[in-house]
Amino acid sequence: MNANTRIQWLHKKMTMNSYPNAQRLAERFGISHRQAQRDMDHLRNKLGAPVAYDKNKKGFYYTKPYVLPVLLSSDNDDLYMPEIFNADSRDLAAGESIIQMQIPYTATIEIKNKLTALELTNYIIAKQSKNRYVCEFHSIEKFIGLLLSLDTDFRLIEPVWLRERLVRGAMRVLENNKDEP
Repeated sequence: MNANTRIQWLHKKMTMNSYPNAQRLAERFGISHRQAQRDMDHLRNKLGAPVAYDKNKKGFYYTKPYVLPVLLSSDNDDLYMPEIFNADSRDLAAGESIIQMQIPYTATIEIKNKLTALELTNYIIAKQSKNRYVCEFHSIEKFIGLLLSLDTDFRLIEPVWLRERLVRGAMRVLENNKDEP
């Protein structure tokens, strides 16, 4: 397993309030305790995660909500230069690719059906209350499609712009599918 996978595992455990530590990380992925500590340092120092250690629970946690950035790498990672982000696409040589950072979107939804919550396990990163969940996703269209395909009632709490987009789409579908008199 690569460092990215380990960082994602740490992130998921901390958002679930599971208090992971270096020993659990090392055991889970078969790495040294020192490498596990380096992964935690990378999350805190390089990715800017608000991580703290709880002595009583013997594990790490986020001190405030945090969204893990997703790195989409290219075949020229070793040639990466930060100034390439400022380059106009016409200035890139033919076939030259760049590294792109994609920050995931988050949304809070209310679902009363526990089976539906299980269906959304890949998207849920935290549980706010009994029926409210924080979801993380990269494609707005795919997430809206997923919500519309649920066979249960749900309420999109936030963000407001996403709820409005969902409602506009649903209204358009209803309007276009009215029975003709």
